[in-house]
Amino acid sequence: MASFEIIGGNKLKGEIVPQGAKNEALQVICAVLLTSEVVRIENIPDIRDVNKLIDILILLGVRARKLSPDTYEFQADQVNLDLLESAEFADHAMTLRGSIMLVGPMLSRYGVAYVPQPGGDKIGRRRLDTHFMGMEKLGAEVEYKRNAYRVYSKKRLKGCYMLLDEASVTGTANIIMAAVLAQGTTTVMNAACEPYVYQLCKMLNNMGAKISGVGSNLLTIRGVKSLHGCTHRMLPDMIEVGSFIGMAAMTQSDITIKNASVEHLGLIPQVFRRLGIEVWQRGDDLYVPAQEHYEIERFMDGSIMTVADAPWPGFTPDLISIALVVAIQAKGSVLIHQKMFESRLFFVDKLIDMGAQIILCDPHRATVIGLDRKYPLRGVRMVSPDIRAGVALLIAALSADGKSRIDNIEQIDRGYQCIDTRLRKLGAQIIRL
Repeated sequence: MASFEIIGGNKLKGEIVPQGAKNEALQVICAVLLTSEVVRIENIPDIRDVNKLIDILILLGVRARKLSPDTYEFQADQVNLDLLESAEFADHAMTLRGSIMLVGPMLSRYGVAYVPQPGGDKIGRRRLDTHFMGMEKLGAEVEYKRNAYRVYSKKRLKGCYMLLDEASVTGTANIIMAAVLAQGTTTVMNAACEPYVYQLCKMLNNMGAKISGVGSNLLTIRGVKSLHGCTHRMLPDMIEVGSFIGMAAMTQSDITIKNASVEHLGLIPQVFRRLGIEVWQRGDDLYVPAQEHYEIERFMDGSIMTVADAPWPGFTPDLISIALVVAIQAKGSVLIHQKMFESRLFFVDKLIDMGAQIILCDPHRATVIGLDRKYPLRGVRMVSPDIRAGVALLIAALSADGKSRIDNIEQIDRGYQCIDTRLRKLGAQIIRL
């Protein structure tokens, strides 16, 4: 189990370029299964979860050729369906939650999909009902045996109207990939409209799909008989962009986030501004100047600010951990409300050990009483419980006095590409043990 050792208290300075979007990658890479032609994808992040998914596709017979550090060509013209129910496939797929995204394209093109109960972050209950209810509406059969799902259809899927029980991002993406080759028209109401889904639809339309309503919560998908290859460029990772904004504020650093694709960030800059952080837009870059102090706003009636996650275009739940850690050194107080996952705030005990003033109200809510730089955090040893909490702890360690150590950094590596190398270029004292 690898670790980061961090000497905190250093101000950082410079430019940093966000990696390609992890959550988009897990969708668009699975979409290559929908055609036998070559699909080229650019700006792919070199992170553990994405590399695992590419390894799974290669295991199934997909040809993957790395053209540059962030560009691949994929061709799914020799997929071996016999491997789907093999122990080797199960061993690979169960360690990656993103493996669930294989179901839609496999079912759509081959009439069968098989996936073990997927892994991923342990941040609370993460049900898959929306995925499989959508598949059933399209005419598929779903079986659950021995901690694995088998989804199949003996004939071509048939389009229909469906109202999703929740605006699940991965559920929406899976249903879209299942419906693009279905017979007739599929209408999806209460669809997720995150940039990841927008990008998937854009890519599929470039492959010959007929999807309208892209970017809204009402999608209309007219099924086609086949798709062709295309070239697709992924967006920068908006979670990295938000993480770097928070890092700059906590460490009183002067940082420019290059090529941030600002039009696709939604409320992210606005939420951090409400926490008192100056975020300036310069073209497609974001500039965060060094601030000695930043003050949390109050609502118009004078009540305490609340930062809560919500389906897009609301504030993404993946940045709740970052917003919480940023508030530690703000002036004022804020209620952090993590609505989606009931175990995502349990990492705050380590922040409290570092000297933060946080009241964990219940599994979903925490009140942060800002220190306003009057008391620095102190370095401690801690463990990264999941990707986003791990980076929140890393930000806290970078701002703390003394030495910190973060164990289980494989969790961080799942979502952040070479984060230690990139931070050292900004002046951070961080080494990998």
